[in-house]
Amino acid sequence: MLEKYARHLLDPGLRKALFFRLAFFLRTAFSVPMRPTLLTLRLAAAWTGLGLLASIWPDLKVAWFIGAGLLALVLALDGFLLPRASALTASRVLPGRFALGVPGEATLTLRHTLQHALRVRVHDGLPPEAESIGLPWDGELPAGEHLDLSYQVHFTKRGRHVFSAAHMLIRSRFGFWQRQYRPGTPSETRCYPNYEPIVRYSLLAMANREEQMGIIKRRRKGATLDFRQLREYQDGDVLSKVDWKATARRQMLISREFEEQRDQSVLLVPDCGRRMRAMDGELSQFDHCLNAMLLIAYLALKQGDEVGVAGFGGIQRWLKPVKGLPAMPKLLNHLYDYEATTEPSDFIEAAQRVMALQKRRALVILLTNLRTEDTSHLTKAVQLLQNRHLVLVATLREAEMETRAARPIATVNDALSYGALSHYQSQRAQILKTLEARHIPTVDETAQQLPIALANRYLDLKSSGRI
Repeated sequence: MLEKYARHLLDPGLRKALFFRLAFFLRTAFSVPMRPTLLTLRLAAAWTGLGLLASIWPDLKVAWFIGAGLLALVLALDGFLLPRASALTASRVLPGRFALGVPGEATLTLRHTLQHALRVRVHDGLPPEAESIGLPWDGELPAGEHLDLSYQVHFTKRGRHVFSAAHMLIRSRFGFWQRQYRPGTPSETRCYPNYEPIVRYSLLAMANREEQMGIIKRRRKGATLDFRQLREYQDGDVLSKVDWKATARRQMLISREFEEQRDQSVLLVPDCGRRMRAMDGELSQFDHCLNAMLLIAYLALKQGDEVGVAGFGGIQRWLKPVKGLPAMPKLLNHLYDYEATTEPSDFIEAAQRVMALQKRRALVILLTNLRTEDTSHLTKAVQLLQNRHLVLVATLREAEMETRAARPIATVNDALSYGALSHYQSQRAQILKTLEARHIPTVDETAQQLPIALANRYLDLKSSGRI
């Protein structure tokens, strides 16, 4: 009778069923999402191989039963030694804000209350729009100490983002099991347009070296210059600007700095339609457009002008012009979640809306990506705005088009593509010539060059007295 029962146990189908029942029992008993390690799978494979040998040589049946008991005992004991979820804690430190496409450092602090070290694999709960460098991390979490895990993360999309609880995969004491834990709480952060050019400009402006960034200040001839501040004498300052009384008091050369103070209005009108959704590198053209808007806004606020925003092409939000550098966070919070939509852009409707919202004369900077079919609509819109405002049309030029134009022509398809590209570029250039012929200032640059080119054109218009 016993021999017949043993023969049934040696049946491969029955052994497979018993193995899965054992795994189900252990999973149910511990009520935790455990998974076997490679070591456990190898032992299970060895035990199965022993069962196959026992089916051929019955003398191995006892060894097979003993192996099953020992394996089940060791697996159960090792599973019970896994730490409880309450024994693990995790806290996260994030920067106050992120800039789009710019890496920032995040720190994940891990602790546990066990008396022995833990072998862990850690990955943070990143949002879908985030990319990290330095994760996942494999190592040992020491006992009685905390581990600060720092890594670089950057976002590919602006807006509000939520980091979920961290992911920790911990090996059991003897290495037979792994269990996933989710310690910690969610964290929220925001990703703003890239304000790195603003920081760079501020640092250079403190040393009066804006020219190193490509921004050239020009003085309007005959304009009245107002006193701004006293500063340390620098090479190139004329002696007529030296304040000799301040020099005598401080025992060092002190120069007077002047600038032209003219409180004007600058209105940024970004195109939020579908034409701005085209990708230029890792970011869309709309994101590059916002980066340029931040620099020109900071520059205008620093010059004493007020800055407002009126989006069009699916985004109908309006920010009344604000003044002073302390208003820069308000601009950032207004722009950080702007998104390009799938709706078409109506220039005439945008011009009518700007005329209704902005009563005071302003420099209206229209930021878009011109197409060959825009000539009539854009010209009518600009003519309407020119009744009260000075209009500057800033358009993004696709870097990919320039790259394709520089490729050698080897086949007939290459020649046809080059001909179509040349036709497109000539029509686009004709639109810009038409605008310039109507005395409408324009800026046509690639995404990387647009912020500096737009800043210089603004300073040119300001120094010329047209604003």
